[in-house]
Order: sequence, then structure tokens, then C-alpha cells
Amino acid sequence: MTTRAIRFPDSEAIRFVDVGHQFQTREGQDLNALEGVCLDILPGEFVSIVGPSGCGKTTLLRLVAGLLAPTSGKVSVGGIEVRAPRPDVGLVFQQALLLPWLSVMRNVLLPVDVQGRRIADYRERASDLIKMVGLAGFEKRLPSELSGGMQQRVALARALVHDPKILLMDEPFAALDAMTRETMNVELQRIWAREHKTVLFVTHGITESAFLSDRVVIMTPRPGRVAVIIDIPFVRPRTAQLLGTPEFAAVAAQIREAFDVSGSRSRSTPVDSEGI
Repeated sequence: MTTRAIRFPDSEAIRFVDVGHQFQTREGQDLNALEGVCLDILPGEFVSIVGPSGCGKTTLLRLVAGLLAPTSGKVSVGGIEVRAPRPDVGLVFQQALLLPWLSVMRNVLLPVDVQGRRIADYRERASDLIKMVGLAGFEKRLPSELSGGMQQRVALARALVHDPKILLMDEPFAALDAMTRETMNVELQRIWAREHKTVLFVTHGITESAFLSDRVVIMTPRPGRVAVIIDIPFVRPRTAQLLGTPEFAAVAAQIREAFDVSGSRSRSTPVDSEGI
């Protein structure tokens, strides 16, 4: 199995140093979601986080965004410790979460409005992003007039409109059908190559993680720790044809094996059928 040692270079985009996070249940009991997480992500990297439900994958994203504070350890972005919500981060969730009464254009511009920036300064970028995600001509449509895949494209454009340094994606394509999901994976790779963002991507899909990522981080069951990091060797750009090659199957098998060895399957963890 090919693994990669954890490094802490001076130029890291995101850095987790011995990070732990503890929640309190309704009964007042402490629940450890994360424990001793050490991980660095370099500028421009695409890193996927794979692990069982409840292992703290989404918590990692929230810590980077400044929506949560670690119970122990430190999270930093660009060498600066995260202590509050960050405006230089874009978020994409499993559901598009578009405002139903706003047009595609107004939904894309929403972060600009919320952050109190001049909308006029970002309208050209919003238009460019709408074209980039393949929705030119849909600027005035409402979310109800779009398919699920199209709504996720709007959500992606919205996350990029304020030109964030980091894109945090929490199972953004999990609710899509298999064919649409494959298309969105190819599109996301193209958009990532153009925008040069640092991406932290949470998924249960082994195939998805292998296709999109530079590295795949496999987490243990709760409390989540970094079990192993696997380098993905394929050159970019990657096409859908890669999915049918023996080389790709071998890398997916590496991830699956690491997932099993780490104990991540021990609790009947749901993994997308595409990755089994």
C-alpha cells in the first residue's frame, strides 16, 4: 500500500495540529468526534476525506471555515490560526440550499450580498462562473426550474463567486444519480484546474475520491483520527475513461483495503455502491 507521511511545510494552505473536538449530547455527556488529528494540505491541492459516518469529516470542514473551534489543538489557514468564520472560504453542501425565490444569478451573488460587498463589482464574475458551470442562459431561472445536478452547479458557482482561497465540499454529489454524479466529477475537476483553489472534499465514494483527488485521507471510526494517506498517481486532466482501467481499479482497491484495515468498515459504514 502506498502511503504518504504527514508533513508540515511552511507554505501549507490548511494545517491541523493535534486537533480534537468534543460535542456535548442532550444528556450532558461529552462525545469525542475528533482526536489527535495532524494533517497538512498544500496550496492548490485537492484532498478527499473518507471515513465512516460520525468520524468527524464534516467537523473538520467546519473547523477550517471557523464555524467551530477545536476543543484541543490548532487549525490554521495560511499560517494564521482560525479563530472566527472566514470570508475567504467557499462551502458546498450535499444539498444545494438555494433560496427558492431568487434567480440563479441572485443565488450565485448571495455570498457577496451577505458579506456586505458591492454586488456590481461581482456581477461579471458571477456571469462568468455561471457560464463555466454550464448554465449560460439560465441566469433568470428559479431553482424550481432546475434539475438536481443543475442546482448543484449553481451552488458551486455561488461558493466561488467571492474568489475564496479554499473550497470546502461536504458530499456535494451524494444526492445525485450515478450518471449525473460522474458528469459532475469531471466538471468539478475542470473547474478546479481553472480556479486553482485548495479543495477539501468529504465523500463516502471510493471511486469519487480516487478520481478527483491528489491525496485521499482515510479516517478511523469515532473519535476520528487520520489512519492513512494515499497518494493518487494519475496525471491530469482525468477523463471518465480512466474509471474503466486496471490502474484505476488498483488504486480504488488500495483505498478500500486501507478503509478496511483502519476499522472504518467495522460499524457497517455506508459506502457508495460505486466504490465497492
